[in-house]
Amino acid sequence: MVAIWKGSISFGLVNIPVSLQSAVRDDHISFKMLEKGTLSPIEYNRVSKKTKKTVPWANIVKGYEVSKGKFIVITEEDFDKASLGSSKAFEIEDFVPEAQIDPRFFEKPYYAVPTEGSEAVYALLREAMVETERVGIGRITIRNKQRLAAIKPLGNALEINLMRFSNEIIAETEYDIPKKEKPKAAALKMAKQLIESLTSDFDPEQYHDEYRENLEKIIKSKSKGKTIEFDEPGERKATGVIDLMERLQQSLAKKSGNTPALTKPKSAGKSTAAAKKKPSAKKTTARKTKKTRATKKVKKRA
Repeated sequence: MVAIWKGSISFGLVNIPVSLQSAVRDDHISFKMLEKGTLSPIEYNRVSKKTKKTVPWANIVKGYEVSKGKFIVITEEDFDKASLGSSKAFEIEDFVPEAQIDPRFFEKPYYAVPTEGSEAVYALLREAMVETERVGIGRITIRNKQRLAAIKPLGNALEINLMRFSNEIIAETEYDIPKKEKPKAAALKMAKQLIESLTSDFDPEQYHDEYRENLEKIIKSKSKGKTIEFDEPGERKATGVIDLMERLQQSLAKKSGNTPALTKPKSAGKSTAAAKKKPSAKKTTARKTKKTRATKKVKKRA
């Protein structure tokens, strides 16, 4: 794999030359833009608005618009100046307990791969962080953008996770979210039972990208000139307060494999009493016989 960044990890006066390699892959299906009818691929050219001619990469520079139609050119030297060295080194500024970091700050993980000759110092930092149970925090500039980053041991590797700065985090108070309220005891108990029934150890292998898998089936089917249909899931409506208990009961029953008991205890009592008042089988048969005879007599008179 191609390294996204090459530089060094530094803490104190210690420097560890490394390269950053992606720890995740984008496993998505790519599509091309085509002209409808001809199915000819669409091209995007770098065309100058002024000359209307295609501009080669060698003649393209980066600029900032200071006012309408007025630009200043920013060079690679300018970007290096602004990075204050963070484009060449990831300096660990603090070591903190990982539990103190809000997961919203984490963005994308990379493996810090040591260059030849730096393995011993690399292992030293890794083992020291394992024993102190700390995560290193610092800043790093990648592709002309400075990022907050965290470094931590992960197996035999050191993982550098790119992070967001605090000003990039949106507080939940900016949205209309209900305040903390004490729910009814019965509903809370049932919800906790449902959570317990669904609790298990996290196994990432059991979760699949069904959307991608279905797209692959459609592509394979269409390439053979066939069509494929999938069962549409039922419509999921928001659960209201009135039928919340009923839905919780149904969910628990479905998980346990039992038929949901949706009737209230009082109703169940009435049903039992009603069952006791039902006539015996013999009496019912006798009534049916009398009714049948009466019907026959009416037919004869007619």
